[in-house]
Amino acid sequence: MTSPGTVRTIAAIVLAAAMSSTSSYARQGQDDHSAHQHPEDDSAHQHPEGHSTHAEPDGGSAQQEPDRHSTHDAVPAPATRIELPPITDADRAAAFPEVEGHTVHDKGVHYFVLFDQLEWQAGDGGTVSWENKGWIGRDVDRLWFRTEGSHAGGRLGEAEAHVLYGRAIARWWDLVAGVRHEARPGPARTWVAIGVQGLAPYWFEVEATASIGEGGRTHVRFETEYEVLLTNRLVLQPVVEVDLYGKPDPERGTGAGLSTLDAGLRLRYEIRREIAPYLGVVWERKFFGTADLARAAGEAPGRARLALGFRFWF
Repeated sequence: MTSPGTVRTIAAIVLAAAMSSTSSYARQGQDDHSAHQHPEDDSAHQHPEGHSTHAEPDGGSAQQEPDRHSTHDAVPAPATRIELPPITDADRAAAFPEVEGHTVHDKGVHYFVLFDQLEWQAGDGGTVSWENKGWIGRDVDRLWFRTEGSHAGGRLGEAEAHVLYGRAIARWWDLVAGVRHEARPGPARTWVAIGVQGLAPYWFEVEATASIGEGGRTHVRFETEYEVLLTNRLVLQPVVEVDLYGKPDPERGTGAGLSTLDAGLRLRYEIRREIAPYLGVVWERKFFGTADLARAAGEAPGRARLALGFRFWF
């Protein structure tokens, strides 16, 4: 049987061993926790001693990796300034060479001819009608011409021609002056004409001409047209023309005041910009004294016709 003294001795040894083990475990936990704490200074961001340097390829001295926070305070180096040589007269001459004429008011002579209407109109056995205009000259000064007329029943029905000097007075407008000659109907008459022509706002083409003839006769004609682009090649063109006379002229079948109103609506297909067949409707109406003279001659004061024609320019 074990004596009480022996029991006490064994118990004391076991208790001492347990206390020693507990103390050792506590110290180990404290050391492990301290490894996760961040020191107050920037030294915590440095690499361990074994990785703080890298050997140079040629075996030179090791360089310490720069501090990662130092890039926030770095100031970029100023860019290198390139000195350009001064501009010389030779450089200016090469940049702005001399050209022939002027890009706007050129000295060259050009020309343009347009047959706006060359058509057959139905009714009364059919009528061939035409209207054309053109010019030859420079950008500012040009010689203009206009002709129009009709042929029906084997004879010339109406015919007139204008020869005008035109000068550009604005970007889109010309002032014209010259002579206007009427060959048919009735006796031939020659007028002195003056007017303006050009492109009005919203792309309306306008011609306004006043004429003075023998015996103090006066005449004013106003014509406007517009082009509606339905597609790149299909164009709808409405045209309106108004004639007014100051005095009656029974020999030519015209009365005083508002004489005639011609309107047309033509739809053309541009095979090329210069060539376009078209189909349309034209309407003519005579007023006041001119209408009375037409009735006296057995003619209707107004009529509408189907038109089939060809438009081209060069």
